[in-house]
Amino acid sequence: MTERQAGIIGWLACLWGLLGVTAILAFAVFRLGRHMFSAFEYDWSLLQVAACILNVAFMAWSEGYRGFQKGFSPRTVARAMHLIRHPGWFSGLLAPLFCAGYFLAEKRVRMVVWIGTVGIVILVLLVQQTPQPWRGIIDAGVVVGLSWGIVSLWLIAIRSLISGVPPADSRVPEKASLK
Repeated sequence: MTERQAGIIGWLACLWGLLGVTAILAFAVFRLGRHMFSAFEYDWSLLQVAACILNVAFMAWSEGYRGFQKGFSPRTVARAMHLIRHPGWFSGLLAPLFCAGYFLAEKRVRMVVWIGTVGIVILVLLVQQTPQPWRGIIDAGVVVGLSWGIVSLWLIAIRSLISGVPPADSRVPEKASLK
C-alpha cells in the first residue's frame, strides 16, 4: 500500500468512526425523543414539571458536559485521529467501535466502555417499564445529554482535524496492532 493510499484509508476510517458513533447517538435521540414528546400529551403536576426541569439540567451537566464534552468526545476524536496516522483494515472497518473504545484501548477505558454499555442496557430496560409522563421526563434528560454529546463530538472533531492536534490521549496501548 502506498503512502497516499494509507492516508486515504486513514481519513476514511476516521470519518467512518465519527459518523458511526454519531449515528448510534442520533438513533438513541430519535427513539427517546418520540417518548419524550408523547409525554407532553399528559397533564403534568407541578412535581412532574419540577422533576423534568431538574432532570434536564442534571443530565445536561452530568451526561452532556462532564460525560461527553470533557471525557467521551475528546477521547473519541483522538482515537479517530489515531486512525489517520495508523490506518488498518480491521480498525478501519470497525472504526465506530474502535473510536468508542471497545477494543485496542487501555484496560481501564475498555472496562469503562463495556461496563457502561451493560449499565445503559439495564437502565433502558428499567425505564421502558416506567409509565408516562415519567418515562418522557427521564427521556428528556437523556435526549439533552446525548444531543450535547453529538454537538460536542463534532465541534471538538472539526477543531482538532483542522489544527491537526488531538484533543486528548487516544488511550491506544503502544503495542496495539491496528492492522
